[in-house]
Amino acid sequence: MSNIDKKVIDDLHARTEKDSLGLKDEIWIMLENELFSEDKKTRKDSRKTKKISRVIPLIITVAAGILITLSLQTDTGAAFVNSIKDMFVPEKEVIQSIEGQDEETKVQLNEGIDSEYVIYVDEERYKMIKGEETDLITTKEPLPENYPDVSMEIKQVPDIKPELLVEQYEEELKKDFPELRAIEEVTEPVTGYLLHGINGNQSDSVVVHAYVISNGKEGSFIITQYYFLEAAEGHGARFHRMLETFEIVEL
Repeated sequence: MSNIDKKVIDDLHARTEKDSLGLKDEIWIMLENELFSEDKKTRKDSRKTKKISRVIPLIITVAAGILITLSLQTDTGAAFVNSIKDMFVPEKEVIQSIEGQDEETKVQLNEGIDSEYVIYVDEERYKMIKGEETDLITTKEPLPENYPDVSMEIKQVPDIKPELLVEQYEEELKKDFPELRAIEEVTEPVTGYLLHGINGNQSDSVVVHAYVISNGKEGSFIITQYYFLEAAEGHGARFHRMLETFEIVEL
């Protein structure tokens, strides 16, 4: 038996198609009220509201599609509603350890290319730039010229599985990072394969920290972080925390 309890399964079998459509209407109303109700502070910020509206269709479609299969009258259904709210709220606060100090940070929900994933971004310090094939999270303000670029690139490769793609990407990265570490399997901040390398041992030496993970189908996501050695506990830690919020969304 899965995590959905027997009451939910029995309830699903008992419902007619008409009943299901009625539940769907209730879910849509609930999601719009619970996930996107505006408090006084939000009403004052119309620009933020416009930005949030970009992800509303994604959230409504995904959450409604999942919740339609659950009975909201059970503990399982109620718990699932809460988990959806926690996962997809437009903005939230997180506590992260940066250079040994706990820091409270506001992060905003962003969606990737073709709405196939979501991630929370610290928009006070970073911005997300969407490309035709790749999304790039980089510093909001340019760094001084003597510092290497800092970025996190997210790219989907839809037709190559992670176990094959990571070997190909390893060879590609070795061209610029000859001392690249051996491939490592990891479960945090995402589950997949890790590639890590440093091009030197100076404070401004470039660091690459890349993950190859499943896209939930027959392909992969490559998530590549670039920063410099001195920024490992700063930008590196922030990227790690943002990546913990990465969620694949199957439409």
